[in-house]
Amino acid sequence: MFIVDADPVQRRIAAAHAGSLEGLAGPALGLASGDEAIGAVGEGSRAVVLADLETLGGIEALAAFKSQPIRVIATSARGSINTAVAAIKAGAVDYLPKPYGAAALLERLEAAITQWDQATAAATPAPAAAAAPFEGFVGRSAAMRAVFEQIERIAPSRAPVFITGESGTGKELCAEALHARSGRGGKPFVAINCGAIPKDLMESEIFGHTRGAFTGATETRAGAAELADGGTLFLDEIGEMDLGLQAKLLRFLQSGTVQRVGDATVRRVDVRIVSATNRDPFTEIAAGRFREDLFYRLHVLPIHMPPLRERGDDVLLLAGAFLDRYAAEEGRDFRGFAPDAAACLAGHIWPGNVRELQNAIRRTVVLNQGGEVTAAMLPATLRSGGASLRPETRAETRIEDPAAMRAASGGIMPFWEQERSIIESAVGAFAGNIARAAAALEISPSTIYRKRQAWQERRTS
Repeated sequence: MFIVDADPVQRRIAAAHAGSLEGLAGPALGLASGDEAIGAVGEGSRAVVLADLETLGGIEALAAFKSQPIRVIATSARGSINTAVAAIKAGAVDYLPKPYGAAALLERLEAAITQWDQATAAATPAPAAAAAPFEGFVGRSAAMRAVFEQIERIAPSRAPVFITGESGTGKELCAEALHARSGRGGKPFVAINCGAIPKDLMESEIFGHTRGAFTGATETRAGAAELADGGTLFLDEIGEMDLGLQAKLLRFLQSGTVQRVGDATVRRVDVRIVSATNRDPFTEIAAGRFREDLFYRLHVLPIHMPPLRERGDDVLLLAGAFLDRYAAEEGRDFRGFAPDAAACLAGHIWPGNVRELQNAIRRTVVLNQGGEVTAAMLPATLRSGGASLRPETRAETRIEDPAAMRAASGGIMPFWEQERSIIESAVGAFAGNIARAAAALEISPSTIYRKRQAWQERRTS
């Protein structure tokens, strides 16, 4: 990585932030001028360049890097939306206004690295076996091939893995694939949902307890950490964990030992930790709900699961796989999707991701007799062309059917839904490249990141 900035303090700060990120080869190199940058970045080299536009010599100077396989993230203290759009059109993959914090910088760097993986996957012809399931996954889009490649690359490591992604994108399936592809595949895989267990019982669930340690502890029991000894411990929805227990988890990660509740004995265990969350961890840290030291202990090897709306034709592949599975389970004779049904599936934005698609296909199979699936057989939320409506919205209007709600308002979608549809369509058109989607929409990439966070909070509120 190269940091081009005339300010030596800014170079040191950016290098320190970037040093915590996996996926960058070697330490960041600071450069004080555009000429130094052009000379330092070798022809054909793969690198990330964080370039201050004033130091680099203006937007026109970005042309020097356009023909090389590098990712330039432009920065400026005097920028605007017009500057950001011009920088993207000139060849930068992203734009980061100054001053920026560690969270914003790491987010942009991770996105640049992911784009490398996706570009490599897209440029490599998919072998015939690519259409076959990968450790339970169904998909052959560039976004998922990049995920498969990441899993294969990092599975043998002992280092912790931190999986992010919206609800329903397959984070637990990713954790299981990591376990299966590691040298621990024959050992236990133990999953704990940190959001589903009361905080008073969570410590006992993870570390175990002795008989009589608390009311209801009628027998001594090993916790998940001991049960996973030699294998993998998956902590799903880690962001839901109580702060007090986060401190104990950090101590466990540092020492590799567990102590059951009510017991003085310390036991050493060998487990690989894989954690996951559908929240933005940096937002949780800033809000004081997640310990920063624990995050950096867990966030060693990151994997981001792409939402279904960014996976292109995988929607129909998944729908077909679910149709075959549930038709066999329910004894129905379904034979694929009619063109109108396929159009509904492909056009839906899937706020619930793969889980929403799975439920929709199962409902279709159970409520219909068979044959070719038509649009009329699909749930009303898919036929209406909009996203699933929140329960509180239905309660406020006293209209239970979302299609009826649309009809009652003249078929007009709320502004935020229309805005989301426009933005997500642009992101999908550029294969998940947020920077280029922003340039096409003539908005700042930070606007897309901010609005996505707002939509996520709307869904989880």
